[in-house]
Amino acid sequence: MPFAATILTLYPEMFPGPLGASLAGRALERGEWSCETVQIRDFASDRHRTVDDTPAGGGAGMVLKADVLGAALDSVADARPILAMTPRGQTITQRRIREIAAGPGVTIICGRFEGFDERFFEARPQVEQISLGDIVLSGGEPAALAILDACIRLLPGVMGAPESGTEESFENGLLEYPQFTRPVEWEGRTIPEVLRSGDHARIAAWRKQRSEDDTRLRRPDLWERHGGARDRSASGARHETKDD
Repeated sequence: MPFAATILTLYPEMFPGPLGASLAGRALERGEWSCETVQIRDFASDRHRTVDDTPAGGGAGMVLKADVLGAALDSVADARPILAMTPRGQTITQRRIREIAAGPGVTIICGRFEGFDERFFEARPQVEQISLGDIVLSGGEPAALAILDACIRLLPGVMGAPESGTEESFENGLLEYPQFTRPVEWEGRTIPEVLRSGDHARIAAWRKQRSEDDTRLRRPDLWERHGGARDRSASGARHETKDD
């Protein structure tokens, strides 16, 4: 069965959007994944098709209504993971992306305005509240596209070489090492000699070192998690040796 994506949105015309081009687009044409949209507004019960209302307790903006969202989700509920894109959610990780990509598909709910009525999440606990990071978008659609792109590129055959999806940033808890290509010299800068040496062991060691160095400098949060796990493992090994 192809990977099936269902998007609950107020702007179905935004899909598949850029995912209709390049590798994802060709995979879509081949039937390796599918994209279905559900117009949230179709589940409004009043003649004005109202999907939002003012925040309880006052405040700026509008809030997506729980009753409309619940009805929209119930129309597509299945065994697939259900994600709601919101800056209040947990930051998505590459590990979670791999888990989703390995399954039958995903349902994504795109937030808008000031967000969701919290009772929606209380009544539908299977919904995962997900964020791309510490940014606020005008709506969940761009975030949904990013999530889908991250999943689709991992589907078998989409990228071509299988290793293309494994030697990437975050796959091993670190940033990827820097890349170079021809020409060998450009504006007085040359490709590092080790990468031109043909010595695969040296190249692997250099890449590992650069990956660690760049992660430590650019993403100390990742480095702390990676280094912390390694330090705990080493500490446990020393402790076992001492006890023995």
